[in-house]
Amino acid sequence: MDTLPPPPPASLLLAAPVLVVEDEPSVTQRIRALLLDMGYDTTALFWAESVAQAREIYAHEPIALALVDLGLPDGSGHTVIEELRARDPAMMILVISAWSTEDAILGALRAGATGYLLKERDDLELRLGIASTLRGGAPIDPFIAKRIMQEFAAAPRAAATTGATDAPAQPLSVRELEILQLVAQGMTNREIAEHLNLSKFTVECHVKKIYQKMAVSSRTRAIHMARQHGLID
Repeated sequence: MDTLPPPPPASLLLAAPVLVVEDEPSVTQRIRALLLDMGYDTTALFWAESVAQAREIYAHEPIALALVDLGLPDGSGHTVIEELRARDPAMMILVISAWSTEDAILGALRAGATGYLLKERDDLELRLGIASTLRGGAPIDPFIAKRIMQEFAAAPRAAATTGATDAPAQPLSVRELEILQLVAQGMTNREIAEHLNLSKFTVECHVKKIYQKMAVSSRTRAIHMARQHGLID
């Protein structure tokens, strides 16, 4: 005789429907098992393997929780996160990804992700992360938290040892300074484009030019350097 899965803890409200955006079958099966074990019904779960499939689902379903991978066949999970956040500012969006680069992590958080976990974590850690998200938390993978702390700790040392106290060799234009200020406020390229009535492509070109002039490779370093020299608030 089949037995029903145990009910979720009374303190855990299972927000539904759930959208899982993941293109690796093995990871999909793993997440499915975790969600079912937590008490979810299969009818409350929606699955997408691409940005296009995800869009088709959230165009018709009122998603409450999204578990999103970043590397997708037809684009980036960052796009899915941005669009979900624009549709519902209160939605819970948890990234579960193998990517651990600074730009991927901070890009996801700026796009609107609630938390960020690495796929390499065991089932218990992923389950705890999902449960934390459902309770209103913002789980950050310990490895990622350590990386972020190291980046901020290393910035002052790099400035002292590499002459980073010098201002950018090429001065930033008024428009570039304006965009950099919005970047520092946490806006995505899409949000900046809408705010300034520019195309997203134009904003991306300006951001790349800012990186070149400041000799940096990420938003975090550009913001740190600009604040260090009083270029932005």
